[in-house]
Amino acid sequence: MSTTSNNALRSALIAACLLPVVSLGQGTDVEFSGHIKTWLNVDGYADDSVFYGLTGSNAGSLNTEIRLNLEVDRGNWSFEGAWQVYGAWGDRVELMREVGGISFPGVGHLPNDDRRLMNLTDVIYDEDNIAAVHRLDRLTASYTTDKVVVRLGRQAISWGNGLIFSPMDIVNPFDPTTVDTEYKAGDDMVYAQYLRDNGDDFEFAHVVRRNLATGDVESDEATSALKYHGFAGQGEYDLLVAQHYGDTTIAVGGNRSVGGAIIHGDIVWTDTSSGSRTQLVANLSYSWVWGGRNVSGVVEYYFSDFGQRAGQYDLPSLVQNTELLRRLERGEAFTLGRNYLAGAITVEMTPLWMLTPNLFANLDDGSALLQLVSRNSLSDNSEILAALNLPLGPSGSEFGGIESPVPGTYFSTDFSVFAQFAWYF
Repeated sequence: MSTTSNNALRSALIAACLLPVVSLGQGTDVEFSGHIKTWLNVDGYADDSVFYGLTGSNAGSLNTEIRLNLEVDRGNWSFEGAWQVYGAWGDRVELMREVGGISFPGVGHLPNDDRRLMNLTDVIYDEDNIAAVHRLDRLTASYTTDKVVVRLGRQAISWGNGLIFSPMDIVNPFDPTTVDTEYKAGDDMVYAQYLRDNGDDFEFAHVVRRNLATGDVESDEATSALKYHGFAGQGEYDLLVAQHYGDTTIAVGGNRSVGGAIIHGDIVWTDTSSGSRTQLVANLSYSWVWGGRNVSGVVEYYFSDFGQRAGQYDLPSLVQNTELLRRLERGEAFTLGRNYLAGAITVEMTPLWMLTPNLFANLDDGSALLQLVSRNSLSDNSEILAALNLPLGPSGSEFGGIESPVPGTYFSTDFSVFAQFAWYF
């Protein structure tokens, strides 16, 4: 599609979504909110790390994001828009630009809309150790009744029963190690939901995407998915059928209370051009009081048929696993192996301070990532969020750092620190 056609499409959708705004009157509710977040990222590297040769023993960046949210409701119709501006400064910006960061915000690599139907992202500046961008992350028009929801535009959906790993969440899932998960990146889609009289519901989503090589909208790049959510006794279940990037995906999952705990799980089967692959996630969550403090914990097992066999993380072996590489590139997969065990415990140190140690372990090679997260509420509209990541494991393992093409060097970090202040309005 040409640039002129894309701009015309963008203008048309923006005009349609703004219709509830320009027709403000009696019975119209308008809500404006937003936040300003400023955070520091610092990574440390040993002298055998590839990154050490590029930037030295550490790299850091100071980042700021402003997000403005607008919601307009008028009867059955509503509009939602969200505008972001993000900037970063530091040597980590240059490093992430050079090695190709894949997530936003927080890694110094700017997002783009190359895959999306509409280009709603513009780079303000991206040179040397400074990067800045602004974008529309939400832009939707919705029609809602007691039983039906229809929504068109840039939006986000989250599906599945994984609490850490989420194989059923096929559209823009979060990396399991992401600390700030307040907003999921939006995609251009049509979404619909129908609520049955018994409380069960159908959900449908069609995500339109472009081919990165040609820039054309293609059906093999799209996602069409139908999910049914139902209740069975004391439990709930999900059934999913999807066509995702040309692959057929079928999934079943659910949750059930057992004693004082809750069991969740999903099984996801995908028919790819290289054969069928299966993913499985199962977890157990439980809450209790320990030493006068409220505590909640989760332990989760994850299996991925897309992953490499134990220790086969060298680049020649990875290059042969095209299905895994595609999912890594698209931001759908975040691990290299097949078997993982993860756990998290959240301790309410005070009513305003939550401390959460997380552990992500690769059961095949014995490596792991230890993460300590602290969330401290300073007031009704401000908080401090911080995390320390410590990779564990020998060189050549997934979390210890896989081997690079340069002998004796690894894609590894010694530690990483994230510290964020957020103010909401």
